[in-house]
Amino acid sequence: MNHYDQYRIEKDTLGEISVPITAYYGAQTQRAVNNFQISGIRLPRSFIRAQGIIKAAAAAANMELGLLSGDIGKVVIEAAEEVIAGKWDAHFVVDIYQAGAGTSQNMNVNEVIANRAAEISGAPLSSHPIHPNDHVNMSQSTNDTFHAAINIAAAENIVHRLLPALTNLQQELDQKAAVLMPILKSGRTHLHDAVPIRLGQEFSGYGETIHTTSRHLEQATDALYEIGLGGNAIGTKNNVNPAYIPKIIDEVRDRTGLPFRQPVNIFQFMQNTAAPIRTMLVLKELAVHLIKITSDLRLLSSGPRTGLAEIILPPVQPGSTIMPGKINPAILEMTHMVCCQVIGYEAAVATAGISGQLEINVMMPVVAYTLLQSIDILANAVATLTAKCINGIEANEHICRHWMEASLGLVTGLSPILGYDLASTIGKLADEQNKTIKQILQEKGLFTVETEKALHPEEML
Repeated sequence: MNHYDQYRIEKDTLGEISVPITAYYGAQTQRAVNNFQISGIRLPRSFIRAQGIIKAAAAAANMELGLLSGDIGKVVIEAAEEVIAGKWDAHFVVDIYQAGAGTSQNMNVNEVIANRAAEISGAPLSSHPIHPNDHVNMSQSTNDTFHAAINIAAAENIVHRLLPALTNLQQELDQKAAVLMPILKSGRTHLHDAVPIRLGQEFSGYGETIHTTSRHLEQATDALYEIGLGGNAIGTKNNVNPAYIPKIIDEVRDRTGLPFRQPVNIFQFMQNTAAPIRTMLVLKELAVHLIKITSDLRLLSSGPRTGLAEIILPPVQPGSTIMPGKINPAILEMTHMVCCQVIGYEAAVATAGISGQLEINVMMPVVAYTLLQSIDILANAVATLTAKCINGIEANEHICRHWMEASLGLVTGLSPILGYDLASTIGKLADEQNKTIKQILQEKGLFTVETEKALHPEEML
């Protein structure tokens, strides 16, 4: 098979270019493929779905306004719906590091839909009876549609994947807190002995942390519902019928089931990636909290013979290639790594956010990938953490009791009776002599009914 059997010749405003004969994309996509061989990473399925939603919604709005003929509009919508369903994902081939604002990615979807729509209507693949710009991109610009696609994809992934995963995690932590509430243990501050606490109380704190962060994420998602479709190139709505904007947003709302709306100020939307920046800040907050929780669980499960060993994690895989029988906290470690990545991603989005000039931020492709990748890996990590770790945690009640009874933090209960200075001396002697607080009190003749009661952990809870 020679070159001419594998490729067809396509044309754009720069001239002719060879395109794979089976590709649904065209000349501008091929130029981007040739120009941007950078990472081999493409924008995710959720973004391509969002692009398909916008193209179908635009065609429906333009048909209703009489701007697009029914014959063309119907096949454009059919082709766009195939893109929404993921049928042509293999034909979205532009690297995430591409021309600013995402022009290449927008043309990728325009060309795929135009060629597929032509094929549906019975025309040959490269005959171009349906134009990617004049028909598929009618009443649109890359600048409004790419930005809107970021918000649509992010909102859908948060609402349908990340928030449910966080709800499940919170519920599992709350249930674990209730089960573990009767178990007393030593608290720790600065990684040193502190007053007693219930194991369930620790877990209740984890659950409420996830609950609070979920509410913050819901608030950030509300900002994503503002989409500036119809703003066109810079927000002036050039070449856009005034009735188009409410119609396309209604179409997007119907196709997603989410409450998308027009921005309060279209120019603010066009100039900034404010909602993605705010969302990434909350994702970073979530990552910080998950690192705290998973680090705690690694400490509490450390050992099993030479660490705290107050909880037992479900084993998921062998932990060492050299030490037989070793089991590591693999799920917790994975979650921590994901969170480190998200914290780094937030810096990338913030840096991209400050790189906009005048009427547009041209860094939107990297914002899109980074935000959507963060949501995706967090949703996967949280679901895995819940199912493969939190769900199976058990308490080592014997060890909890052992560390609590040995804790120097118990001396705190003596302060109201003996005074801070004498209580401090007793604690210091217990530490130096490797004895319990009770033993020192007995040796000093200070072990009375009152001091014995003060040492009971229940009195400090």
